Amino acid sequence: MTRWTLRGASTAYVVGVPDHGQWASLVAWGPQAVAEGPSLTEPVGTEHFLPRADVEPLEYAVRGVRYTSPAELVVSGPDGSDECRPVFVDAVQDEDALELTFADPLRSLRVVLHYRMPAGLDVVERWVAVHNDGPDELRLHEHDSAGFVIPTSEGAVIRSLWGEWNSEFQQELVTLQRGRFTVDSRQGITGHSYSPFLSVSDAGDPAGTTYGVQLAWSGDWRLSADVDTTGQTRIQAGRAPSSFGLALVPGSSWVSPVAVGGCSASGPDGLARAFHAYQRSLARDLPRRVLYNSWFATEFDIRADHQLELAERAASVGAELFVVDDGWFAGRDDDRSALGDWEVDPAAFPRGLDTFIAELGELGLDFGLWVEPEAISPSSKLAAEHPEWVLRTDGREPVQIRNQWLLDLSRDDVTEWIWSTLDHLLTAYDITYLKWDANRARLDAGDRRRDLDGLVVTNLYKILDRLREQHPRVFVEGCAGGGARVDLGMAARVDTLWPSDNTAPLDRLKIQRGFLTGWSPHLMSSWVTDAEGTHDGRERSLDFRFHVAMAGGLGIGADLSRWSDEQLSIARRNVLKYRHIRETVASGTLYFLDHGLQYVDADRSVVFLWDTTDGNVRGTLPTRPRRVRLAGLDPSKNYRVGEATYPGSYLLEVGVSPEGADSHCLVVEPLDRPARHH
Repeated sequence: MTRWTLRGASTAYVVGVPDHGQWASLVAWGPQAVAEGPSLTEPVGTEHFLPRADVEPLEYAVRGVRYTSPAELVVSGPDGSDECRPVFVDAVQDEDALELTFADPLRSLRVVLHYRMPAGLDVVERWVAVHNDGPDELRLHEHDSAGFVIPTSEGAVIRSLWGEWNSEFQQELVTLQRGRFTVDSRQGITGHSYSPFLSVSDAGDPAGTTYGVQLAWSGDWRLSADVDTTGQTRIQAGRAPSSFGLALVPGSSWVSPVAVGGCSASGPDGLARAFHAYQRSLARDLPRRVLYNSWFATEFDIRADHQLELAERAASVGAELFVVDDGWFAGRDDDRSALGDWEVDPAAFPRGLDTFIAELGELGLDFGLWVEPEAISPSSKLAAEHPEWVLRTDGREPVQIRNQWLLDLSRDDVTEWIWSTLDHLLTAYDITYLKWDANRARLDAGDRRRDLDGLVVTNLYKILDRLREQHPRVFVEGCAGGGARVDLGMAARVDTLWPSDNTAPLDRLKIQRGFLTGWSPHLMSSWVTDAEGTHDGRERSLDFRFHVAMAGGLGIGADLSRWSDEQLSIARRNVLKYRHIRETVASGTLYFLDHGLQYVDADRSVVFLWDTTDGNVRGTLPTRPRRVRLAGLDPSKNYRVGEATYPGSYLLEVGVSPEGADSHCLVVEPLDRPARHH
């Protein structure tokens, strides 16, 4: 067997091709040491009734090589067969990248397996390119990006994220001894229901070395985990197949989305940190500003004078950016009208939007704007002028959700129109923040003989990539009716993501905890509002609400005109503190604590602690001080916590006491002087 090794910060990924060249196998994946010993994934013994490929730890299984076990690629040709038998022909390894090429001369098909393990990280990127070198059209019926073999021996503990609107990123844990577990989306968008994320640890050691897979795709997708009869797990990740398959005409190629596998010896929390580091490597170096968004204060009632009143209050508490949400364009009096007619409403801004922006500048505020470029109102001027641009199935009325149709983004003319509309706005006005919303699923079938899902998502990515290239100072927030488009494809193209429309503090804590298991804090946009809980409506202090939002990218969405002087003072204090710690929150290493989070960088550590229990709230029974042990500190150093000083070893082994409030935001800073013991 010929082997190739990719090495990350603390993990290794080893791939091998047997001498017969019929497939590639996983030799080892895990902490660096696994690359030096015998394979933990290679089957032992003799297979019965099955081809050898059906029990091997295949990196990418093709129907015709593998038959009874799941296959990532199923290709049919004009002969009516769906079998291929590509054989290894070449390998190219270059520093952190590897390409393995297999070819089937009978089908005139080439399959190239791509790998990349970025230096200093503990993730491996995988994707596949399929090339039709023959004279006949081929059709791809299954077309995953990769198969990830997880070296479990006693079955799998699978962690996933599920939800619905206003309740996204709920954590689920399933122990699977044998069989299949699948999550997916057929909504034409990533979806509220499930996230394209799975993590796996051995059922014999659930807190031990943990593996995870995410998919960089914002359309239809599918992730499946299979535990075979030996207890070993394999995750398939890729675009969801369609009933018509994907046509591959002679001379053409198809390239899958990237699937990203991560590994950490520090369990599920360590896996989260591995994904955070990867996502930060995709981020741009743009200023992160405390924003105020006026939606919850005004909804569609946009009036420049009222917006300025809110802006004055926002500036007074330390906000740096003012975002006008839905309702700023002509005819947009409610959610039934004017989507697609992106002209500034002169009634809302009688002195012009540029004058309004200048007045915000005098307050020290930058300006941001909400858009929903992919949607269209049935009553809009655009729908009347270009009915052919509306996504529909021939002969049928378009599916209407939330009083909206969708533009057919698979069309190049629609793609160019969306781009030119955004480019005009960003060129004509000094806009430094764009909130890009998408408030419905894509359910119209269109012409399924075309790769509608692939064309739509590819064109969406083209627009976002072009935004970065031609308007590099514009900070983009990705939103989709809350968290319905949170995935690695968007994380590589926007600067922050909106996890949920639910901003109530206790609900939001659960949502954010789940979000952070897969996505970095710098991607988590979080606001302080006056919203009551969808699920848990217990009141919490304004400090609590701020501390929940300060765990990500802080925004304020409350109606500040109704806030008292005391509330504004509390806001001012918290915003000032956040501006001091926000770089640590955005780029520090995250540790999950009991009832809290801790962010650690070279300069400081930031600790958020929340008391969410009913407990002994009246203080009528004796209790002991609750202590929360910290993480990520140097035990040989001394640290200041508020006015006190502690050894790092004390904070790691004993911790801090969060008594006396329903939430805390502690700044822990290293000192050089000897510590005082308490």
